[in-house]
Amino acid sequence: MPHNAPLSDEQSLLNAGVRLTALRLMVWHHIRTTLHDTFSLADLEAALPTVDRSTLFRTLGTLTAAHLLHEINDGTGIQKYCVCPHSDTRHCGGHVHLTCRLCHRTICLTNVSIPTVPLPQGFQAEEAEYIVKGICADCASVLK
Repeated sequence: MPHNAPLSDEQSLLNAGVRLTALRLMVWHHIRTTLHDTFSLADLEAALPTVDRSTLFRTLGTLTAAHLLHEINDGTGIQKYCVCPHSDTRHCGGHVHLTCRLCHRTICLTNVSIPTVPLPQGFQAEEAEYIVKGICADCASVLK
């Protein structure tokens, strides 16, 4: 396998310490190959209608705990997920997200890091989210 070749679904789960099951493998494969940008549990449920909602929810929790996915709270009230874009998934969430106020789509800008924020002395940051809210190009074209 070439040095920078993407890992197989099985290998990426194993490397993250996730126990392989047929269902986890199927869900992970679907997420990696079909869902782009961000997605919700409802999106995954619609795409995999034969899988029980609670099973999908638990699987998303497992993949998030393993740092293969990160959760995005974009203010829409719907928990969203995104595949961690970095090979070092322990440092996954440090990028900017765009959320459309009309269609509620959220896009990960994996190539744009969260800017450094000067913190008061003694404050220790544990996590950061950077959400830019506005109107996406698709919605803007409909409004014209």
